[in-house]
Amino acid sequence: MDISSSRAMLDIRHYSKSYGEGKKAADDVSLRVMPGDIYGFIGHNGAGKSTTIRAVVGVLDFTEGEIYIDGHSVKDEPIACKRVTAYIPDNPDLYENLTGIQYLNFVADVFAIGAAEREREIRKYGELFEITEALGDLIGSYSHGMKQKLAIISALIHHPKLLVLDEPFVGLDPKATFTLKELMHELCRQGTAVFFSTHVLDVAEKLCNKVAIIKRGRIIVSGSMEELTEGQSLESAFLEADSHA
Repeated sequence: MDISSSRAMLDIRHYSKSYGEGKKAADDVSLRVMPGDIYGFIGHNGAGKSTTIRAVVGVLDFTEGEIYIDGHSVKDEPIACKRVTAYIPDNPDLYENLTGIQYLNFVADVFAIGAAEREREIRKYGELFEITEALGDLIGSYSHGMKQKLAIISALIHHPKLLVLDEPFVGLDPKATFTLKELMHELCRQGTAVFFSTHVLDVAEKLCNKVAIIKRGRIIVSGSMEELTEGQSLESAFLEADSHA
């Protein structure tokens, strides 16, 4: 598909979030993620990555700024935003009294996915992430990595236009990590936008076409990978930006 003239799939405009005594966890954050982007959101722990992501997906209320997903306001049109968005948190909180397949069918019901399509997608992703044999087990018996795989499958089966991930590779084994990276590339070739946080710079450098670096709640630099690195490594660019912020 021609994505060159498309509107932003995620448009964050001057978003801020304060806690307690006026301390800003996110301070005037603005960025745009276009269809086909793999956009890395980089920063130290506590920099404001998760706060921003949780506002994007509607988990965290906010009063300052605007966030739009596929042209819809997160504040005013939350259902329209959720229809086209999939979110994978860093520590998936799943229904532990359900089996894996019950959970996936529940998600498929929410997104009104037909029987044939859901069966096809669950089989495809279950095999890719080598979790098919465990889908009949209770989620409460799953390891962290298995819960992460189940959360990823539940996010992908409804073909989101925007995939939002918070530290998605934490807890995944090397093969599952490789599989997820390949799927992210495949989705972006189809026009999906991917926005994910990470503090692993090597992963971001190899995977992303755009990045934003956040420090103490503020974006200190953002742009294409080429613009940010200018022939140096992302690690060097990050350390340089971090030291001057």
